[in-house]
Amino acid sequence: MQWTRVHGQIVEGYRVASGPSADYPYGALSRQRPLFAARGLDISSYFNGTLNIDISPHTFKLIRPEFTFYNVEWTNLHPPEHFSFSRCKVVFREIEYDGWVYYPHPETKLRHFQNPSLLEVIAMEIKDIAYGDEVDVSLNPQEISIEAQPR
Repeated sequence: MQWTRVHGQIVEGYRVASGPSADYPYGALSRQRPLFAARGLDISSYFNGTLNIDISPHTFKLIRPEFTFYNVEWTNLHPPEHFSFSRCKVVFREIEYDGWVYYPHPETKLRHFQNPSLLEVIAMEIKDIAYGDEVDVSLNPQEISIEAQPR
């Protein structure tokens, strides 16, 4: 497969995935992982948090993700959400790490909206990565499209 590669920078997110946060007394991914596994996606070997990667001036759009899970009831603090996942690779300091684009669907998400230039990625643990670091992300062009936006 020919991957599409996009450059980005690690930015701070809402800190909900790894949690706890102001909104949740637990990490969202800790609660979500077993529900995703029961539906066919085991991410238990991946880091228990997400990388927020700003790819501006590009934006992304999900076309046909590998997995989409509907009505995932992972908390009693709000209604169920839909989630999609697409395989990706994160390249940091010339080392490639397997990962998944993690996409909570905005139409079912009540909090923490992301802009279309922010990829949220679940990846294998990446030692020493920090806010401000630059990375490349390889994406499946049949599942995610990348568009350049005018500055």
